[in-house]
Order: sequence, then structure tokens, then C-alpha cells
Amino acid sequence: QVQLVESGGGLVQAGDSLRLSCAASGLTFSRNAMAWFRQAPGKEREFVAAIRWGIFNTVYADSVKGRFTISRDNTKNVVFLQMNSLKPEDTAVYYCAAGRNFVVTRDGYDYWGQGTQVTVSS
Repeated sequence: QVQLVESGGGLVQAGDSLRLSCAASGLTFSRNAMAWFRQAPGKEREFVAAIRWGIFNTVYADSVKGRFTISRDNTKNVVFLQMNSLKPEDTAVYYCAAGRNFVVTRDGYDYWGQGTQVTVSS
């Protein structure tokens, strides 16, 4: 019943920007923490960014801090990931996640989207 659908992925050049979106349904969006994770080929799924409900605290992985921004629109049940100054090492499948907790570990989230591919060429 709960569904998360990512969009906005694609192929870009290094230094370019991209904005990912995640549309949520079937849950109380405004009371859920939302997060982005990513997984590159041969690598473990890693935390990227999260945003809490309420006062909208945010947390970022060191690898994206200063370049990526997570935000949410509770009126539309959408969370965004604005990615600037993209690097080839940002290439991965990006996953949207939702949960009642505000954490940075995969097991802390209850629901996941199918992922969207982001490819950054040099």
C-alpha cells in the first residue's frame, strides 16, 4: 500500500546539477523522516541525506556535504535531492526511503522506492 516513486535520474556531465524527486503515497508523509541512499556497482548501499519531519533537521554524508541539499514539500508528499557539482563517483542508483525514525542506517527505514539511475560522465 505504501509506495515511493523516484524520478529525475539521468546522464549528466561532471560539474552539472540534477534534482531527484520522490513521490510518496500510502503513509502519513508529514510524520515520517525521509532519506536518500545510493548504491554503486559492487558497493554497499550507503547513506546520502535525511530530513526529519517537523522542524526539518537535515543530515548529510561527508561525501556530499556542501554539494547536495535535501528538502521536502509536505503539501505534495514529495522529497527532493538537489545535487550540484556532480562527480563521476556520484554515479549510482539512488533510492528514496521513509520511516518513523531520523537515522542514517538502512535498517532504520521501513519503506523503499525502486531507485533511479544517476550517471555522471567526466
